[in-house]
Amino acid sequence: MSKRLLAILAAIGATTIYGVNHTIAKGIMPHYVQPFGFIILRLLGAAILFWLISPFGPKERIDPKDYLRMLICALLGMGLNMMVFFKGLSLSTPINSAVLITTTPIVVLILSAVILKEKISRRKIIGITIGLLGALGLILFGTEVRQDAPNIPLGNFLIFLNSIFYGSYLVLVKILISKYHPFTFMKWLFSLGVLICLPLGYEEFMEISWSTLPLKAYFGIGFVILGTTFCTYLFNIFALTQLKASTLSAFVYVQPLVGITYAVFTGQDTITTVKIIAACFVLVGIYLSSKRPKRQLQQN
Repeated sequence: MSKRLLAILAAIGATTIYGVNHTIAKGIMPHYVQPFGFIILRLLGAAILFWLISPFGPKERIDPKDYLRMLICALLGMGLNMMVFFKGLSLSTPINSAVLITTTPIVVLILSAVILKEKISRRKIIGITIGLLGALGLILFGTEVRQDAPNIPLGNFLIFLNSIFYGSYLVLVKILISKYHPFTFMKWLFSLGVLICLPLGYEEFMEISWSTLPLKAYFGIGFVILGTTFCTYLFNIFALTQLKASTLSAFVYVQPLVGITYAVFTGQDTITTVKIIAACFVLVGIYLSSKRPKRQLQQN
């Protein structure tokens, strides 16, 4: 099996786990664990796991000139990204989260144009506009009365910010991935992530009542740490060694399909007209902005 095929399978596995995570993580917050306390659990657990497996990789030292870039990547991918996502999910619904997260490819395209000076065609501009309109519509009009979703518009906005931070992470992290082994890279990123988030999450982390948590809460926490964090970040890092950041971000298409199906199947969320229209706008926008020209496809 070729490395590229393995990378594609890893990307599919990661986005499938992410799709299920919208519902599982929502089931834990805020009833059993508060958002920022959950982030400390997630980062600390992943950091420990990556340090445990790091001896199986090569012994590497981080080049001092990469310190700043690594800190920025940790801030975007393990700090701001997780904080706005978990806080947003605690305020919103699993389906809203699954739809809004698909704006990541649009963010990557915009950032690639700004940072990497890639040209954006008229078709891609139209796609970006349509996709952002879908996200904006869900943020402004995707409201409903739910006890476990106290502020859906704010939650949707925070989840959209997550796409911006994670898209920035995917663009900036590519350079570091080409220089270091994934085990080396991820153990330091998650360690930095713990330090970045600890000031905001320490109090909520200490409030967790471990003795009263039900079994489903322990399962959800374990799934988020081992699956959503450890496995997905490892899968994505491996995928980035063989795929472009824009290609990897396109696998986010699978998330709303998995996320919506799982949320509805488990009875954790319902489909509304606004959600369907917003999802169609976002997916059409992503399709137009990510589709390659026929000339390029023929050359490939």
